[in-house]
Amino acid sequence: MTDKRDLLILGGGLVGMTLALAAAKKGLSSHVVDRADPSELTAEGFDGRASAISTASWRLFRNIGLEDALEPHGCDIAAIAVMDQMKPGRIDFRPEPHEGTLGRMFANRQLRLALHEAAAKEPLIAWHAPVTVVDRQRGEFGVSARLADGTVLEATLMVGAEGRGSPSREEAGFKMATWDYSHRALIVGLDHSKSHENVAWEIFYPDGPFALLPMLDGPGGQHRSALVWTVDEKDAAGVLKLSDRAFLAEVRKRMGDILGDLTLNSQRSSWPLSFQHTARIVEHRLALIGDSAHGMHPIAGQGLNLGLRDVGALVEVLEEALRLGLDLGDAQVLKKYEEWRALDSLMVMGATDGLTRLFGVPGKAASAVRRFGMAGVQRSGWLKRFFMDEARGVSGRLPEMLKA
Repeated sequence: MTDKRDLLILGGGLVGMTLALAAAKKGLSSHVVDRADPSELTAEGFDGRASAISTASWRLFRNIGLEDALEPHGCDIAAIAVMDQMKPGRIDFRPEPHEGTLGRMFANRQLRLALHEAAAKEPLIAWHAPVTVVDRQRGEFGVSARLADGTVLEATLMVGAEGRGSPSREEAGFKMATWDYSHRALIVGLDHSKSHENVAWEIFYPDGPFALLPMLDGPGGQHRSALVWTVDEKDAAGVLKLSDRAFLAEVRKRMGDILGDLTLNSQRSSWPLSFQHTARIVEHRLALIGDSAHGMHPIAGQGLNLGLRDVGALVEVLEEALRLGLDLGDAQVLKKYEEWRALDSLMVMGATDGLTRLFGVPGKAASAVRRFGMAGVQRSGWLKRFFMDEARGVSGRLPEMLKA
C-alpha cells in the first residue's frame, strides 16, 4: 500500500525539519528526505557553529513543542553592540526590561537534537536519512521522489529545503540573482576569562564583520562565545593554517580586551559567502523555503530566522487550504505563500547586502561617515526601535505560529 503524504520535504536540516513538525501540529503528514547521516549531525562536541534565534523564531519553536528540550541550552542575547573597527563610538541595542531579550544563541547541534528527537516521536513524519534522491517528479495530481534503493515516496506537495545548492530548485529552472562576496566566514568556539554579560558584539572591518556571539558557559564553568570572522577569500587559507597561538593573536588584535584571555574550544571551519535570491519561490506543486530560496551574508544573523518565517507562512497557507478542502498543491494556494514572503525576504536580503557593502568601504573618511551615522542611530529612539524589532523578528506581517 502506498504511503502517500501531504508533504514531500526534500532536506531535513533545521528549516526542513521545523517545517515537518509545524505541519504535523496542523494535522499535515510528511516524508522528510535527507542525504546527511543524523548521527553525524548530532555527534558529541561543540564545533563552533551556532545560530541566533530571534524572539519570533523562539515562539515558533515553543509552539511546536520544543521549549522544554531547548530552554536549558539557550544563551540569552541581552544586548547587541555595533562598532566600526575598534574606534570610538558604537550603537548599543538593548530592549526595555519588559520586552525580554533580543534573541537566544544555540549551538546548532542542540537545535538538531531537539528537532530530531521530536520528529522521531511524531507519527505524521516519516523520516528517510541518510538517503539519496535519484529522481523527482511533479505530476498533475501529486509529486514523488525515487531513492537510490528504488523506494518511491509520494505526496501532494514538494518542498525544496536542501539549502543553497537545492537540486529541486535547479531542476525546476528558477532564475537566481547571485553574486560571490569573495569572502569566507571563519567559525570557531572561544573560551574567555571575562564574562560576555550576554552581549553580542558586531565589529565591522573592511573585509567584513567580526562577530562575537554569547554562548552558555562550558561544563567547567568557563565563559564561552562563538566567533564568526569574515576574511577575504585570498587570506582565508593562510588564516586557517595559523597555529592556535598565532590565530588567537590575530583575533585579539580585532577585539582587544573585550573578553579577556582567550583559548579555542573547537576546530576552526570556514564557509564561502555569497548572495543568492529568487523572486519566485513556487512552481507547479513545488515551494521553496530557507536557503533554497534565499542565501545571504551572515552579517545580521538572520538567515535561519528568515527561513523559519518561511515555515510559519507556508504552514498557515496550507492549513487554510486544508480547512477549505483545497488541493495543497493548487497554484492559487502556493501564490498566497509566495506573495506573503516576497517583501520580507527582499527587505532582509537587501539590508544585509547593503550593510556588507557600506562597512566594506575602506578609508578614514568612510569610517568617519559611518561612525557619524552610527552616532545618529544611537541617539534616535525610533531608529533603534526599528532595528531592534527587525532583530527580534517581530516587524511586518507575522504568521500565527510566530506570534506570542
